[in-house]
Amino acid sequence: MLKQILSKLPRKVPKSDTLDAAGSDSGSNTKLGNGFPCTIGGSSLSSKLSVVKRVSSAVFPASIAAGAEAVEPHLSFKDVSNQQKQSLFISKLNLCCEIIDFSDTAKQDVKREILIELVDFVNSGSAKFTEPTISAMCKMCAANLFRVFPPKYRSITGGGETEDEEPMFDPAWSHLQLVYDLLLRFFNCNSLDTKVAKKYVDHSFISRLLDLFDSEDPRERDCLKTILHRIYGKFLLHRPYIRKVVSNIIYRFVFETERHNGIAELLEIFGSVISGFATPLKEEHKIFLWRALIPLHKPKSVGIYHQQLTYCVLQFIDKDQKLAGNVIKGLLKYWPITNSQKELMFLGELEEILEVINMVEFQKIMIPLFRRIAYCLNSSHYQVAERAHLLWNNESVLNLITQNRQAILPLVIPALEQNTLNHWNQAVLNLTLNVKKIFREIDEELVLACQCKLEEEGSRLKAAAEKRRLTWELLETAAGLPSPAPPPATAGAGNFLVPVKPATCSVAC
Repeated sequence: MLKQILSKLPRKVPKSDTLDAAGSDSGSNTKLGNGFPCTIGGSSLSSKLSVVKRVSSAVFPASIAAGAEAVEPHLSFKDVSNQQKQSLFISKLNLCCEIIDFSDTAKQDVKREILIELVDFVNSGSAKFTEPTISAMCKMCAANLFRVFPPKYRSITGGGETEDEEPMFDPAWSHLQLVYDLLLRFFNCNSLDTKVAKKYVDHSFISRLLDLFDSEDPRERDCLKTILHRIYGKFLLHRPYIRKVVSNIIYRFVFETERHNGIAELLEIFGSVISGFATPLKEEHKIFLWRALIPLHKPKSVGIYHQQLTYCVLQFIDKDQKLAGNVIKGLLKYWPITNSQKELMFLGELEEILEVINMVEFQKIMIPLFRRIAYCLNSSHYQVAERAHLLWNNESVLNLITQNRQAILPLVIPALEQNTLNHWNQAVLNLTLNVKKIFREIDEELVLACQCKLEEEGSRLKAAAEKRRLTWELLETAAGLPSPAPPPATAGAGNFLVPVKPATCSVAC
């Protein structure tokens, strides 16, 4: 009875059935969601879609142009509507991914015109850097910029001779310059969403970008310097990785190859980076100073980047005065023995450090420091000797010496006395007399005591030499050999027995 009652109730028709019934008429027309009429039965689009020209998915992947129509890349931005300009921008970026053979001037000119259009479009402020646009931009830049430099373009000569070499210019620079300009404007865009961009400007992208600093073309390195600075400023997450990669580049340069074209540019970037370090300095930053910057004084080609290196070192000392002593110890460790030009650079850097060092740190390193300066005062290379004497013209250095004269003067005066007797250059002799005059004005009694001690040491050494001579005469007489003629007596012959090492002289006051 219950089944009979239920069978008489009306049955609810499912939505699928309704749709099937509504669509059973194959000749009926409907509209798609985009508003264009579409014939369902014939599955053909309306002729209105011909306004937008589609491009092969092999050239423009669907993931790049997702959510937008791919527009014919050879169209001008003036010939499309505002809604299509963004799609045209992506289409042109993808077209520029093709690497052009420079023997084909026609294709070369076409690609250059498209790159100029892209730069002008970004300059106009019309470009919106959505995720598909960012992806296309990074893909285009990677295809055009990231490359391995042929060995024949590398400098073969080592050492400081590279300073005088003519720079090599990349024949593709007319295109590369436009790509770099586009990339720089991309990173300069205030509306760029770094959270989205970091998916494509990742560690691999940054690492390959840093590899380009080895380019022979100084114009390319200059562009890279500006771009890396923008990346470091915008992408906070990538800062530790950038510092790590740059450290590895420096390690490889110092301890393996001693060949890299972009050390000066990398140090120039890090000069501004170090100035922004918070105090107290992190241990990571101090390690960068000890393991990367200080060993950079070792290579022969230090003259190419010494100015930037000195600036970075001074920035660290400005952040933490306690680092000055370690920096000077590093300079003394890598002090050149046979390279006079490097010695001049080291003396200049040393003077700049002494201008900012505090008294506590200076007293920790003043003994080994002025032993080295004393050797420089006696240098047979007159420029090195002159540069060492000119340290006393600096008021900051003179003030440090004056306050610690009891320890410093006994180290320096023997070198000055030796210069007075033996140095060949008249300019150095004049400077030596000036420094001795300064010392007498500071503490004449101490100067006289040092000179007296030096004379006693000379007499002692002369007596020891005479004793050795007599001993040899006795041995030769016992062996039945004829005695050698005594050396001719000359005025000042004993002066050559004055010790060269200034460290042997000390005065107890």
